[in-house]
Amino acid sequence: MRKLLGLSVFLAVAQVAHAADIEAGKRMATTVCAACHGANGVSVSDAIPNLAAQRAGYIEARLKAFKDGARPAQGTVSPTANMDAIATQLNAEDIANVAAYFAAQPGAASGAKSALLANFAKTRVTFPEGYKEAFTKYHTINFAATKQVRYYYANTFAVTAARAGRPLPDGSVLLTEVYAAKLDADNKPVAGADGFYVADKLLAYTAMASGTGWGDDIPEMLRNANWNYAVFTADKQQRAGVNQADYLACHKPLDKVSYIFTLKQLSEAK
Repeated sequence: MRKLLGLSVFLAVAQVAHAADIEAGKRMATTVCAACHGANGVSVSDAIPNLAAQRAGYIEARLKAFKDGARPAQGTVSPTANMDAIATQLNAEDIANVAAYFAAQPGAASGAKSALLANFAKTRVTFPEGYKEAFTKYHTINFAATKQVRYYYANTFAVTAARAGRPLPDGSVLLTEVYAAKLDADNKPVAGADGFYVADKLLAYTAMASGTGWGDDIPEMLRNANWNYAVFTADKQQRAGVNQADYLACHKPLDKVSYIFTLKQLSEAK
């Protein structure tokens, strides 16, 4: 009985895969999924799973779970947000097609790379020297899970547009200082009189900036208008190995608020 049930499941999965449009799946996979999972299903990072030769039914189930918000992802920066943001843009046919395409690929080959990796590994964002004097500090957030406090800054282009209720224009730059919080004897963050953690060690900077044409080589499903993203070390050097796909997917659902999480606070900046 168990063998018959297993055979029935196998035949059902095979039938779904056969009915799917593998060529349509390939077009979507190579323009969107390839940024992280590779054009042929061989991922661009050890933290991202290979999809080549995976069972179509398994891939479909995972994508449907992400679309429904029913399953957390594992691996990259903001992974759940990444996959949720992408999966919500797929209909049932898209999911079946992508699953069939990856299932039809041979297993992982050594050294395989995504053809789009270069588009996501590069960024046009440069460190905004002199931001302390030229930018407006407009927000502070405690991150209890990581024992961090972060300070948010924006340049005049961004602040002026946000105050006026306009979308942030090209030329906008936002920078975040990421600090480890000062800890007490019990290893808990120390809060100041304002309720925010007391900053201790500067860990990194994150930045997003928008420029004319900066989104042209990014697939529409991930494109955030003309925004690019970057991470800088404490000594202001661009951190190597950052894949913009992580940040693009995380911010993609925010198209109505200029792709930023803090537009409300920015609009209230003084």
